[in-house]
Amino acid sequence: MTAPLTPPPPPNERPSYQGGPVPQPVGAHAVGAAPGGSHDPYGTHGEQDGPGMLTELRQAALTAVAVALSGVLLGVLWWKLAPSVPLVGEVVNDSWVVYLKDSEGEQAIGVDGTFTLLALAFGALSGVVVFLLRRRGGVPLVVALGVGGLLGSLLAWRLGVWLGPAQDVIAHAKDVGKGVTFPAPLKLGAKGALLAWSLAALVVHLGLTGLFGPRDPEPDPWPAPGQYPSAPYGDKSA
Repeated sequence: MTAPLTPPPPPNERPSYQGGPVPQPVGAHAVGAAPGGSHDPYGTHGEQDGPGMLTELRQAALTAVAVALSGVLLGVLWWKLAPSVPLVGEVVNDSWVVYLKDSEGEQAIGVDGTFTLLALAFGALSGVVVFLLRRRGGVPLVVALGVGGLLGSLLAWRLGVWLGPAQDVIAHAKDVGKGVTFPAPLKLGAKGALLAWSLAALVVHLGLTGLFGPRDPEPDPWPAPGQYPSAPYGDKSA
């Protein structure tokens, strides 16, 4: 007499798992396992985290100082390249009066324009240099670039004024004599030019970072159905 055969399971039910190692899904080595068997949930051993916050702040501070100190060169170039505004001194009723020799001249606009163009060039150059030195970028570095550009512009402005002609135009007119043309002191009429350096540096640096900066690695897609290897289940014999 033979034993009754065990009926097969319904089509929608799977046999229960009865032991044995769980198979590792395809691609698991890139998601949850590190080489050598150690577990690394990020798969990068911490390399993608970049430098610590303290290191980033230190690098940002050095960047801001270096950019600000380069304002010395901007101030010297502004002093050398800015057009001269001619003044003339006259004596009226025993009093010295100073006026523009060419009332319709555009030298004053040229002084502001020279500073603005130089600041834009310095900003673009500093943005390129900072990107080449540290491609990873970061918020502290971007803030330092903007702050350093503003401080560099302020330093260049005050240095150019100090290097330029004397600020006391009456005393200068008396020194050169009546009716003699002399240059006016350097003056930055458009104070908005002080922001040109920072804006140019930020635009160039962010543009280069967006185009050529490092990209975050894309996570591996989940394995499609049917990619799991077959695993031994319980004995199906009667």
